[in-house]
Amino acid sequence: MIILITGATHTGKTLLTKMLIEKYKYRALSIDHLKMGLIRSGYTKLTPYDDDKLTSFLWPVVREMIKTAIENEEDLIVEGAYIPNNWKEDFSKSYLDNIRLIALAMSESYIKNHFNDILKYESVVEKRLIENDITINNLIEENNKYINDFKDDITIINNNYMDVISKLCEEI
Repeated sequence: MIILITGATHTGKTLLTKMLIEKYKYRALSIDHLKMGLIRSGYTKLTPYDDDKLTSFLWPVVREMIKTAIENEEDLIVEGAYIPNNWKEDFSKSYLDNIRLIALAMSESYIKNHFNDILKYESVVEKRLIENDITINNLIEENNKYINDFKDDITIINNNYMDVISKLCEEI
């Protein structure tokens, strides 16, 4: 089984991945780690701020890693924001039968009511090395983009954050 976890910034993709690893003992691939390795090693001139270009650059590699894992009957969690909303087009039915997507976003009201907590817990799993100038408005904008782009597969966090994440962990 391949579990793809994507979503807007600060939605808990890495926390959910960590919980799934602990529960199911799956291996995981962080697309962010792949991105930073390629950037820091000089294999690309892209920067961490080039989101759309990074998706185009990283997805073909990640896609083929997913296919390889399926062909070898390996369980894998692939986590990161660089999964395109049309990802299904890159896989035949036999591959798709082995993939589950979880897309995370927060509702506008959740962001407005919990913005300070969102920032407080932003580095609970991984330390963020880049100074973040995140605002309520840009967080709402990014989450709305994910809600629109992944409308059929989106899990929207409306109230109790840990209840949503825990329920997802149990449903796998």
